[in-house]
Amino acid sequence: QVQLVEFGGGWVQAGGSLRLPCAASGRTFASYAMAWFRQAPGKEREFVAAISWNGRNTYYTDSVKGRFTISRDNAKNTVDLQMNSLKPEDTAVYYCAADSQFYRGNSYLPRLSTEYGYWGQGTQVTVSS
Repeated sequence: QVQLVEFGGGWVQAGGSLRLPCAASGRTFASYAMAWFRQAPGKEREFVAAISWNGRNTYYTDSVKGRFTISRDNAKNTVDLQMNSLKPEDTAVYYCAADSQFYRGNSYLPRLSTEYGYWGQGTQVTVSS
């Protein structure tokens, strides 16, 4: 079992940066691939980025490549999303998620919301133009 809490959301002007930490409880955190998803008003939840259980592999949706960075610290039970060069279209509620299976990510990083079994409550990010 993993419980997740996101922090760091807020308001920022276009071109600015935000860092979203996600704190996890549970002894098995280091066994799970982790991901960030987001959901804008009136839209479906979409994949943003994922990182393997050991942090060696990452994957990003095309729209954030080169701007966002996902990282994790298994000793501290945290996974962060660093967001740079933010755009108004990045405005959404951002969710931290933990994989539903152990030790995935060496050859395949899950990127469907149905593949993730644990979710945080979400944090709002608003980017103004």
